[in-house]
Amino acid sequence: MTKTVPNKAKRIKHHISELDLPELKKLRAVAVKYDIKKGKAPKIIATGKGVLAEQILRLAEDHKVPFFEDQSLTDLLAKLDLNDDVPPELYTLVAEVLAFVYQLDKLAKQKKKGR
Repeated sequence: MTKTVPNKAKRIKHHISELDLPELKKLRAVAVKYDIKKGKAPKIIATGKGVLAEQILRLAEDHKVPFFEDQSLTDLLAKLDLNDDVPPELYTLVAEVLAFVYQLDKLAKQKKKGR
């Protein structure tokens, strides 16, 4: 039996309208920040449900920050308090998302230079 690995590119979103949600009122969002210079664990900088989650995602849209759609990861991270470090048990998952978003960002910058 083989297990299909979901395509991460399909889970990266740039607009709320791209989310796979039947209702925005059920929306949950968690914002994570990682400062490479400080080299510590990523921190939870915002969490919210419904209207607050929509505001978090609108801020991401406004600042051209892509978001990664993963309900299971969001549920786990939403249990943490603001300014909490992401626990070591979730480092691998969060690191994969951050690395993928970083690569997308790098590609976007290269495209801009090429124009």
